[in-house]
Amino acid sequence: MGVSEVPKVFTPQTPIWCPGCGDFGVLAALKKALNDLKIPPHETILVGGIGCSGHIHNDLLVYGYHSLHGRLLPTAIGIKLANPRLTVIAAGGDGDGYAIGGNHFLHALRRNPSIVYLVMNNGTYGLTKGQPSPTAQIGFEGTKEIPFEPILTALSIRSTTFVARGFSGNQVQLQFLIKEAIQHANAGKGFAFLDVLSPCVTYNDTYAEWRKSTVDMNADKSFDPTNRALVFERVLNTLQEGKIPTGLLYKGESPSFESMQLKDPASPIATQDLTPAGKIEEFKKLIARYR
Repeated sequence: MGVSEVPKVFTPQTPIWCPGCGDFGVLAALKKALNDLKIPPHETILVGGIGCSGHIHNDLLVYGYHSLHGRLLPTAIGIKLANPRLTVIAAGGDGDGYAIGGNHFLHALRRNPSIVYLVMNNGTYGLTKGQPSPTAQIGFEGTKEIPFEPILTALSIRSTTFVARGFSGNQVQLQFLIKEAIQHANAGKGFAFLDVLSPCVTYNDTYAEWRKSTVDMNADKSFDPTNRALVFERVLNTLQEGKIPTGLLYKGESPSFESMQLKDPASPIATQDLTPAGKIEEFKKLIARYR
């Protein structure tokens, strides 16, 4: 039986989340998006972070990889470079992505790899019993600082090509945004960043508050998601009014990381013969360089 003929078997686990957790909504929307786009499970890999949100890679009928704390983005980028044909989705939490993984977040935006990055944002480290994260709003226990705003950060980096925010309590909008993000990445257009408000019902139940304060920016026909400067201004003004901007906030163009790094995208590393037997002369030349 050849490699291409090996049957693919995926057995998802039961989610570990608390009843009512916003991450259930993210999982449901992601399932619907993948199904609507008819992306085969064996052509998709979901890289999970740590904490409650990081468990999502166990709950889908796709390849899954559990990365180290804060390191899901370099892992996902490496996978995309090794096999650009895959649909690569990185999914983690706000603590994982904006604290210890904040440096990787900035450089992923700068490099613009064609992967999807879903951040389940609740301002809380759920597995450490309610510790506030960088996005914790004033009023959460232990929080007195102004929260980090990932949307403004993403918009400030010139090579950013896709910025969006959804709410797990708004399934119609979230399914649309996830599909748009996947299509953007799979078209080789670059990094599709989607911040998802995903309430933690155990420590900071923000469902009612976020339902009232979220604003769909795309509902305003004058909103232009291709004008970075105006989008930044509108998002900032909306935040200063005490509202949370959601929707497809920005789409632009910039060369993707893999298009700049790969000599032959049609022949990725994953399809090449890497066995030493067929590369003896190349290995000798490589070793000779370091003698």
